[in-house]
Amino acid sequence: MTTPDSPVRLRAVDAPGQPDVTPALEDLYQGFERELLVPLWTEIGDLMPAHPRSRAVPHLWRWENLRGLAEQAGDLVPVGRGGERRAIALANPGLGGRPFATPTLWAAIQYLMPGEDAPEHRHTQHAFRFVVEGEGVWTVVGGDAVPMRRGDFLPQAGWNWHAHHNATGEPMAWIDGLDIPFQYVTEAQFFEFGRDEITDAERITPERSRSERLWAHPGLRPLSVGEPSPGTPLLSYKWEFTDRALADQLALESEGFGGTVEPGHAAVRYTNPATGADVLPTIRVEMHRVARGAETSPVRETGSSVYQVFDGSGTVTVGDRTWTVTRGDLFVVPSWQPFSARSEAGSTDSDSGSLDLFRFSDSPIFESLQLDRTQHDNRIEGTTR
Repeated sequence: MTTPDSPVRLRAVDAPGQPDVTPALEDLYQGFERELLVPLWTEIGDLMPAHPRSRAVPHLWRWENLRGLAEQAGDLVPVGRGGERRAIALANPGLGGRPFATPTLWAAIQYLMPGEDAPEHRHTQHAFRFVVEGEGVWTVVGGDAVPMRRGDFLPQAGWNWHAHHNATGEPMAWIDGLDIPFQYVTEAQFFEFGRDEITDAERITPERSRSERLWAHPGLRPLSVGEPSPGTPLLSYKWEFTDRALADQLALESEGFGGTVEPGHAAVRYTNPATGADVLPTIRVEMHRVARGAETSPVRETGSSVYQVFDGSGTVTVGDRTWTVTRGDLFVVPSWQPFSARSEAGSTDSDSGSLDLFRFSDSPIFESLQLDRTQHDNRIEGTTR
């Protein structure tokens, strides 16, 4: 018999490691319910499993379907104040319908019609934009207009005013990544509306933003800038530089000098030019290039990741799921699920002839808390090994 109005529900069970079921034990459990107490011996299997058991599950979203639905939303849903952004979030099927890709990461497709402005706001959630196709939208961060083009990665630390405007006659879609679920579960989030409209002086279309002119010079830090902010001061990481770095790694490998993380697998991490750390305090972002015919080694990590196929085609395996993927497709790798990818890209579906994978993860959180652990071929690395 349970205690009325108590959310705690306990049941004495006849099982190994559990006390004998007696009237006295049932009376004890009723007392626990009244006082809102839960004994560890009834919960240890869920609270302290032998390894991470994420509620999130591996899942794939097809870009073709996402973009088609975003186009429909463009005709039906206003982008102005109230709805705030025409952003459509990925909802992991294991998370009960919440708009979360993983327990810590948000991913969404955002769509802006020709001539539209997304109104200004700011929030404590750290965010970025990544462009898999198109151009013509500028994001305005703290009055600095930043162009968005295919392959560009645009990070933005929390509590910065930002708006978007489409200066062309064509709609544009991109993906947003934020740490909304993490700040939601830790109850740390703040949000504030800004101006309804940006000024004419901000509605400009420069080739390079002010942040790029100051910070986008490799290996050089401006002396005019004092202490670094929590996130990167560089608001745009151009695809031309990312592409060149990946191509050079594979070229060095072919010349016998190494430079790749494993055969046929080049990878770079976006970093803060002021500190060399991750671009955002809670989010790590990387680009991986897998040469045609190459396959990455299976890897498990604590924490979760979201991938988008930037270019090419191939097969990816997450846990016990395997999918064929093409440009734009997004998929989730939950905590401690093994992940590997094989490239089947060629000159007909990839500018580089390889499979390019954009990845963002919650690794900085786990490293800061010394809960990071990585497993390659049964070899475990990390602070919790």
